[in-house]
Amino acid sequence: MSIKRSAALSQKSPSSFLSTLRTLLLFALLTATAHATAAAATIAVPAGGDFQAALYAAQAGDIITLEAGATYVGPFTLPNKTGTGTDADWITIRTSAPDSALPAPGERITPAYAPLMPKLLSPGRGEAALQTEPGAHHYRFIGVEFGRVNSSAVVYDLVKLGDGSPAQNTPEEVPHHLTLDRCYIHGDDGDLKRGISLQSAHTEIVGCYVSEFHVRGQDTQAVAGWNGPGPYRIVNNYLEGAGENLIFGGARSAVPGQTPSDILISRNHISKPASWRGRWTVKNLLELKHARRVRIEGNLLEHCWLDAQQGYAVLFTPRPSDSGDWAAVEDVEFVNNVVRRVAAGVHVSGQDDLFSPAPKSRRLRRVR
Repeated sequence: MSIKRSAALSQKSPSSFLSTLRTLLLFALLTATAHATAAAATIAVPAGGDFQAALYAAQAGDIITLEAGATYVGPFTLPNKTGTGTDADWITIRTSAPDSALPAPGERITPAYAPLMPKLLSPGRGEAALQTEPGAHHYRFIGVEFGRVNSSAVVYDLVKLGDGSPAQNTPEEVPHHLTLDRCYIHGDDGDLKRGISLQSAHTEIVGCYVSEFHVRGQDTQAVAGWNGPGPYRIVNNYLEGAGENLIFGGARSAVPGQTPSDILISRNHISKPASWRGRWTVKNLLELKHARRVRIEGNLLEHCWLDAQQGYAVLFTPRPSDSGDWAAVEDVEFVNNVVRRVAAGVHVSGQDDLFSPAPKSRRLRRVR
């Protein structure tokens, strides 16, 4: 592991009082963030290097490069570091391949780019490839592949952004400001329950390829969130999961009163391969059981069939019976989407008959 730090400011001999004054004013302007800027470094982790040590060593503004094509076996944990609460806190983890070798920002990665990506692998034993400390924040991944060591390794959540269990039960423990950008996150031909467990705040999943998450007899997802407040940007991804490709709710938030909110789901391709028919347990493509202020726009949703459920592509079904007593689906816009090659289109339900304390209570509001 090599660290190259660069000074934030260079010094020149002033030729006049005015240039001296300008220099002093510039210095004063930058002092608020001088520590983070001065600490900026590129930390190169070669094949066989210690990525976790690099994560501990990194300071605000640093870039960690992982060798393209190299394999790093986790689990890896994003530490919670003291920060300024500003964009100066970002730490970037990326492939050593140059930007010119990847799709441009805003474009989508595909598996064809895997040789250019470092591979972060789960070792199995029920552990993730990547997870977060409580409160971890300001980490950005660019051009990184996530998988497991082999198809028999036991993994439940491949990437864990936050904790979906009762252990994360206060807002202060929720990780925040996390980005997965042009990453390849995938299973294989074996059982793997979930690609991204989304239990964080201020999180973006953009330009990623998330595939091969399936089990027979269980719900599985590409992305699932229930114990984070949002906001979320899920934009221009390929999302593939047998149960529900993308779901909010389905389990109770451990933070009282918390609802996944302010969610943008845009320009994604949400699909299941036809070859999964009869092999893996299939339910639907997109489901909201507990969510507020959601815009679903410009997505392609395709391939869903009768299996464990009726084959609806999209469900807006508030479920306090499994998502918390306060669960509701509110302020949802479903705009300019294409739904095709499915057994049924959109199912909307305002009540949860399985919620015995109040089976007729109104839980669905302002959906259009």
